[in-house]
Amino acid sequence: MARSLGSLARRDHPLGALTTYRVGGTAAVYVEPVDEAQLAAVAAALADRDVPVLVLGRGSNLLVADRGFPGLVVALRRGFDELTIDGSDVVTGAAVSLPVLARRTAAAGLSGLEWAVGVPGSVGGAVRMNAGGHGSDTVATLTRYRWFDLRSGSFREAGVSALAAGYRVTALAPTDVVVTAVHRLRPGDPERSAREIAEIVRWRRAHQPGGANAGSVFANPPDAPAGRLIEEAGLRGHRIGTAEVSGKHANFIQADEGGLAADVTALIDHVRATVVERTGIELRTEVRMVGFDDREHRET
Repeated sequence: MARSLGSLARRDHPLGALTTYRVGGTAAVYVEPVDEAQLAAVAAALADRDVPVLVLGRGSNLLVADRGFPGLVVALRRGFDELTIDGSDVVTGAAVSLPVLARRTAAAGLSGLEWAVGVPGSVGGAVRMNAGGHGSDTVATLTRYRWFDLRSGSFREAGVSALAAGYRVTALAPTDVVVTAVHRLRPGDPERSAREIAEIVRWRRAHQPGGANAGSVFANPPDAPAGRLIEEAGLRGHRIGTAEVSGKHANFIQADEGGLAADVTALIDHVRATVVERTGIELRTEVRMVGFDDREHRET
């Protein structure tokens, strides 16, 4: 397959380094299409081949196995990073970062995406997983999205209802590549939005750790916040090898520089087992596992 993609393909490309955990191995084949024609070429190379596919955004909710990913990774960067404002409608390419989207729309006097300043992801990733925070989420303002189906080789467009979005989940398939999204925002006050953005940034810096992590590891169950359950189980600061439960927020797991994905997964498992033993509540991880054959399809 790499041969059929020619210069577009990169073999054994570092993949863990492209995630916010910054641990894990390489991608067998990695491509960064710069336009829709190159996306179509990727689909042609995949035709009639049973190859695992990963669509990569900013890697802010991924953990890559130390052995890497044995398939094709497709990442949109240059060429899919345009942002256009037309009245109350904001049309963005999938590669636009969420903090940039938040600040640009706020400065233009549009309100509704201020929350996105605190999410280190991309527009495409936000549509795929219905990213959100601070009382809102992607589908609150999304009206339409366009995607490319790598298996059929066709572009499609639909309204937001087709996403069938829930909490950090949508109906998009693993081989669906979001290329554009349209948000409809409401008129706002740039100064008020700027203050809201500054407060979100301040709050996150005060309450959440920096460094190598993927944000909240576990979804909050109905009974209590996951971070509180983990802390009450005595796990704040608990370490396994090169991974540690954050001392700042117990629902974050930090990876050391040069650390192992195996240590992160071992700590995730230990936290989940300890919490269920003490409380009877089974935590569900929000981190997507990549390259772990026995885990990646059951973790959501």
